[in-house]
Amino acid sequence: MKIILSGSLAGTLARLLLIRLDYRQYPGYPHGYISHLALGAIASALGAVAVPALLNKDFTAFTFLALAAQQFREIRNIERETLQNLEETRLEKRGKDYIEGIARTFEARNYLVMITAFLTSVAAVLGGVIGAAVVAVILIFFSLTFMTGETIGDICEVIPGEINFKGSLLRVNDIDFMSVGLPEMREKIKKEALGVMIKPKDDNARATLHDMGQRMAIAHTAAVIMGSKKDVDIPEFTPLVRKNPDTGAVALYIMPIEKDLESLILAVKRTPVLESARVRPLKTQAGRMAAD
Repeated sequence: MKIILSGSLAGTLARLLLIRLDYRQYPGYPHGYISHLALGAIASALGAVAVPALLNKDFTAFTFLALAAQQFREIRNIERETLQNLEETRLEKRGKDYIEGIARTFEARNYLVMITAFLTSVAAVLGGVIGAAVVAVILIFFSLTFMTGETIGDICEVIPGEINFKGSLLRVNDIDFMSVGLPEMREKIKKEALGVMIKPKDDNARATLHDMGQRMAIAHTAAVIMGSKKDVDIPEFTPLVRKNPDTGAVALYIMPIEKDLESLILAVKRTPVLESARVRPLKTQAGRMAAD
């Protein structure tokens, strides 16, 4: 019983701490938290029970792990469909790439919790309660580190950008965004808008910023954290990310509710790098030759 309890507690605690990483990805309503914790507890129990089953040579118990894996894949599909349905009513879209990344993360964290519970139970058998506690701490720390992932601040330099107009053309530094016809709208944008430049540190980062899904994720994160004055009848206030085709740098334009440039830069830096957008041309010989 101690073996199962130690593994289950370690896995559930890992899932509880991983929820804290979800503020940019998952809705923060109570029912969502309950779903995450309940699934984490189930995954933990399955991982912990596998160890006594092995000790008793009850190999048929592993069929439950296969069934759990199938269920977690179904949960991934449900999460994807839910977020896609919510996308229809959002003014600042997450984008399909961001949604797919969220669904994959939701599934992967359940597997990680299951592994944590399994290895903690093994440690409980070999080293008792103290050994299980030590292994649990190590595995939880690894889980938090492993699932954090890269952010835009890791691969890019984020600096203030200057909002300006060239005639009626809205620009951030030298990157064009859109034409704003009404003079009073241009004056409001000059007073209240913010812009930042996002400069890639290498060719890998430049290729990542080239992805439209990644740029949508940056605009969405900035709008969620800073707020946005966009409404259905004010297209000029739409947060946008545009690219300089010559340098690969991109710029963000936003009409925030909270006009705080330092906070905006921090929000952009903390935007996760999407798995689907992560490209590494420098890993190839052709990419290294082109960069020289």
